[in-house]
Amino acid sequence: MQERRPVAEVTRGRRYALVGGVAAAVLVADQLSKWWAVNRLSRGPITVVGSARLALTRNSGGAFGLGSGVVPVVVLAVIALVVVLFVVGRSVDRTATAVALGLVLGGALGNLADRVFRSPGFGRGSVIDFVDLRWWPVFNVADAAITCGCVLLVLMSFGRTREAAS
Repeated sequence: MQERRPVAEVTRGRRYALVGGVAAAVLVADQLSKWWAVNRLSRGPITVVGSARLALTRNSGGAFGLGSGVVPVVVLAVIALVVVLFVVGRSVDRTATAVALGLVLGGALGNLADRVFRSPGFGRGSVIDFVDLRWWPVFNVADAAITCGCVLLVLMSFGRTREAAS
């Protein structure tokens, strides 16, 4: 006879699976878009609308190209972040939180994959960026996912404050 788990445990397990599913979807979308960008945009940029364009760049620094001398430290910090997100993901109590954590985790893994597997070598690889709005630093799918996930987490934290106060 199969032992029944409490409903809260089953629901938490589904949310943890949602974190992993969203992260996997972001990672695949990010890597496929970077593969496309390297193959297509190496011939030149594509204008999308107005001044927005798709243009291949290789970011050897940290966020916004800053801190190129500390990339190995950034890689270690991202690895630590990934581990923390995996652990925190187990205790997710809301679907929106699971989606937000999945976005951040998938984006972190996408850019980490570039740092580990792209030239010039392990831990020093350049991140492929290609969305160029011309008024904002060039970014990629992973960056957008991280940003959206963080904004969602911040917005949900305001809701939590109100819930706790009532």
